[in-house]
Amino acid sequence: MYEGPIQDLIDQLAKLPGLGPKGAQRIAFHLLAGENAEIDRLTAALGKVRDDVTFCAECGNIAADRLCRICADARRDATKICVVEEPKDIYAIERTREFDGRYHVLGGALDPLSGVGPDQLRIRELLKRLAEQSDGSVVSEIIVATDPNTEGEATATYLLRMLKDFPGLSVTRLASGLPMGGDLEFADELTLGRALSGRRVLV
Repeated sequence: MYEGPIQDLIDQLAKLPGLGPKGAQRIAFHLLAGENAEIDRLTAALGKVRDDVTFCAECGNIAADRLCRICADARRDATKICVVEEPKDIYAIERTREFDGRYHVLGGALDPLSGVGPDQLRIRELLKRLAEQSDGSVVSEIIVATDPNTEGEATATYLLRMLKDFPGLSVTRLASGLPMGGDLEFADELTLGRALSGRRVLV
């Protein structure tokens, strides 16, 4: 245990996902040994994330304006919507260059043990998008791209029940190739691209 501000910093860093006490300690001492300008840049970047980052009014992705760059791009196919858990999943799929449609971010996955039910996710917003597309286009396919784990599968099953009665709507799920229990964020481009191009029909 260290004294004062350095221990406070280690404690705060250790709360970040993927960082344990030893990793937090390494970062803290790296910052301690660095120049003041480096700490100032980090502080400024954190302040901008807190104050300036917003979420797209259409899909829920991270945005610098009312709409994210994907929703604002008229070249994207508005008839296909890929449903993901988090904004980071969008960038994982975008790296494959296999998908030219739009996205919808749920903000997580169903996890009753942690108190996350349908009302805590952006499912109502998805149903509203299907009922009234802002540009007048008709959505013909929903690709469910939740993580291939227990919570992701439960979310996919719930979405299938919600979407099965929409006329003319095809609901697909990412194909095999993604490991069970894994996260989209850590899938390589080839595996994720094959899963996307080989998606299977649920309805």
